[in-house]
Amino acid sequence: MEGIVKREEQALLYGFNEDERIAVVEKVLHRLGIRTRVVPPEAYHQKVGYLLGRKGFRTLPEEDDGFVFPHEVLLLDNIKGKRLDAALAALRDGVRPNLRYKAVVTPFNAFWTLRRLCETMQKEHSFQIEQEKRKEQRG
Repeated sequence: MEGIVKREEQALLYGFNEDERIAVVEKVLHRLGIRTRVVPPEAYHQKVGYLLGRKGFRTLPEEDDGFVFPHEVLLLDNIKGKRLDAALAALRDGVRPNLRYKAVVTPFNAFWTLRRLCETMQKEHSFQIEQEKRKEQRG
């Protein structure tokens, strides 16, 4: 089909501090044909779409406000349905300890800064933990 550009499946790794851990995640994803890119810590102020290399995004001026996200983050782009299930299963089986902060890039969060996405994931994770604690207390 002419005019339709199929975007490549890719993953961004942010906040990974150990080369061995990066290598394990990359190996798992490369086996599935998913391209990976490690995002430097100072890129938190950039839009997710820019970090993915999408057209229409440009670099934003650097910020140095001391933001540090102390967790590993994996962003999956253009991976859907059974392919997403397979990627998540492979990561669950092949990466120890498991990655807690994972997100799929959407048409909405592609316009967010990486910082906003990280903060949103942390809030959601905290909410889930709180819900599980309440459930255990009742149960």
